[in-house]
Amino acid sequence: MAPTTGPYSVALPMDRIDVVKTHNPFVVNDLYYSQQTGFEAERMNNYGSSLIYGHPQGPTGLRLVVELIEGLALRGGGYGLFTGCAAGDTGAAVVLKVDVS
Repeated sequence: MAPTTGPYSVALPMDRIDVVKTHNPFVVNDLYYSQQTGFEAERMNNYGSSLIYGHPQGPTGLRLVVELIEGLALRGGGYGLFTGCAAGDTGAAVVLKVDVS
């Protein structure tokens, strides 16, 4: 993983990520992601494609972030990754850490 810069940036390898949620329209995207990163496809989008909820970026992204937090809490905590597609071949990602005490 390439080093990151900035006051809140941390390099976090994929083997530390416990759950992944992606907002994209095709399962092939998740399979390719799994192949390229080595992340188990079974730990991604456990409720299916985000399109089952519709395609509005904001509400769907928020729902997936909430599912990510819930999924991490059910696992006893850990790190999760949410990625989202957007119009014009742009995208965003966020890494969250959930501590369960």
